Amino acid sequence: MLLVYTHKVTPRLNYIFKHFFVRILQIPVIFSTKVDEFVAHNGPKITYSKSPLGSEFFIRSHDLLFDQGINDIDINILNWETVPCFFPAGEVSSIPYDIFAASFYLISRYEEYLPHVQDMHERFPVEESLAFKNNFLEKPLIDIWAYKFLEILKEKFPTYNYKKRDFKLISTIDVDTAFAYKHKGVMRSLGGYFLDIFSFRFVNIWHRLLTNLNFRKDPYNTFSKLLKFKKEHKVTTLFFFLIGDYTTFDKNISFSSNKFRSLIKSVADYAKIGFKPSYFSLKNDEKRKKEKLRLEGIINTPIVFSRQHFLRLIIPDTYQNLIDLDIQEDYTMGYAKKVGFRASTCTPFYFYDLDFEIKTPLKLFPFAFMDTALKDFMELSNKESLQKIIDLKNEVKKVDGIFISIFHNETLSENEKWKGWSSIYKQMLLESNN
Repeated sequence: MLLVYTHKVTPRLNYIFKHFFVRILQIPVIFSTKVDEFVAHNGPKITYSKSPLGSEFFIRSHDLLFDQGINDIDINILNWETVPCFFPAGEVSSIPYDIFAASFYLISRYEEYLPHVQDMHERFPVEESLAFKNNFLEKPLIDIWAYKFLEILKEKFPTYNYKKRDFKLISTIDVDTAFAYKHKGVMRSLGGYFLDIFSFRFVNIWHRLLTNLNFRKDPYNTFSKLLKFKKEHKVTTLFFFLIGDYTTFDKNISFSSNKFRSLIKSVADYAKIGFKPSYFSLKNDEKRKKEKLRLEGIINTPIVFSRQHFLRLIIPDTYQNLIDLDIQEDYTMGYAKKVGFRASTCTPFYFYDLDFEIKTPLKLFPFAFMDTALKDFMELSNKESLQKIIDLKNEVKKVDGIFISIFHNETLSENEKWKGWSSIYKQMLLESNN
């Protein structure tokens, strides 16, 4: 049990210390504002305040954890030895930075509450983030700080029984388009043929015809392959089904299709199913609720986790809406165009609502990369993509975190665009066990 003496226990302070010590370092933590309790405590203890009580382990606090609301904060990135850091704590402090306030700034997504220009999909642009601007986006910085702090704690309190968490991989599969050609109805199928003809995609016409005549399997129907990988490698695999009505950005087949419903049920027999609110449900409560009920009606099970389509996430509104919808876990925390750690952690955390200054019951699972970021936006080759995945995985392994990937079912189709990506997916799973 670690005792933290501070001059004031605030919701922000309680939240970030619990994430830092309990969820990352597996160390129970309690707080006290009484000097005599601090002096009497025999286990590990630190002072987090503006000034030390004596010669104890002391971290000089920044004002952030004792503030309320959103303010402009000047941030100057320096280095704690080789690790990027900010909020200098001065010479009296036992460590040179207030890593707790810095962790709260990053994990609360404080910067996303500040004025910024949204991208075309109303998202916070990765280029605006502190992590991207200062080249630490691909590092779970909060976890790195925690492990660095742990080494100092062990030197100071060597007799305490420190526990260690285990590395884990979670594979998440987005099903935005369950089938490439089949079960789309007469009008959409004819439209597909005409589009291929006018685009001179004659090979595509041949593949489309063979598939519709049942001479070959639909290339996007990779679910048996994914479930086989899940079983062979004993990896946690979550499927997120888009089940909204057809629009420019929502192109799955109709939720009323018996083939689609049968597919969802069959996948649900072997893996957990999550919910992908459609593109235009972002600001439409009724649409979002209707789509969730659709999916629950198909699998006859309450839906408790989700991921936003197109990663359309407006903080805090989106998360407040998901809480109202009784969603317990969300897997949207990341960027569409770059890989890395949007909240600078690879440890699931509870959403802290800065509007109301409370820790909410919604647990956020930050992902490390999405397949389309590597392929479409970063334009990496297959070899470069695999190496980037391995590099990210190694960063998470160093801190025994949770490595979460996003693939789409079509990524394993081995079509012209995704040739070789089945191997990349399999290699990622193999690497997780090394």
